[in-house]
Amino acid sequence: MDQHMIAGNAATAPTVRMENHGSAMAKVAMQTGQDLYARAGSMVAYEGYIQYEANPPGLRQAAAGWVTGERVPLMRAHGDGVLYLADYGANVVCLPLQGDNLSVNASNVLAFDAHLQFGVQRVKGVAKFAGQGLFNIGLSGHGWVAITSRGRPLVVDCGQTGGEIYVDPDALVAWSTGLEMKGKRSFKASSLVGRGSGEAYQLAFSGQGYVIVQPSEDSTDRLSGQQN
Repeated sequence: MDQHMIAGNAATAPTVRMENHGSAMAKVAMQTGQDLYARAGSMVAYEGYIQYEANPPGLRQAAAGWVTGERVPLMRAHGDGVLYLADYGANVVCLPLQGDNLSVNASNVLAFDAHLQFGVQRVKGVAKFAGQGLFNIGLSGHGWVAITSRGRPLVVDCGQTGGEIYVDPDALVAWSTGLEMKGKRSFKASSLVGRGSGEAYQLAFSGQGYVIVQPSEDSTDRLSGQQN
């Protein structure tokens, strides 16, 4: 095959624990003792010797608290090599946590380091807004996380905005849990925000931290639904 045909797409050696290979794939450098939790079925390729375990014991206690529709089907990956993950062509964002606390919509979790602290997180004040469930996956510690977005995401540093940022709850992917969050009702903007006149609610974030938003208002739908 002509090398010019694969230029820019060929596999390259990892430079960090987790990084992008293109916009829709995560590349993870695997080493013994550095296990990874990944969405079941998300492995698209790997190099080396990597094994997978569905429903590992470390997840069972956490899974007991997951509610229908919010459970993330995860597998544990371990071994040595390079692992490639994807989720039906969704955009992938790889984030290094440095003692941070991140709340992620369950449907947007792709992978995270197994040594991170994680669990079901009740999202106060969100249930009454359209499209969001009562629970997210909370992740904290030092390590890497890969999340998905239906389209290229917007990442906002709230500390740089000088005020509040308002987000459609259905487009919300993840946020730093140290942010102050409150709901806002906007009757006059109801015909302009979202896709229907009934979408008159936004979430306001302020403080130090990040908010990640996807260009889609169906965060609760699996991407596979669009493949059928």
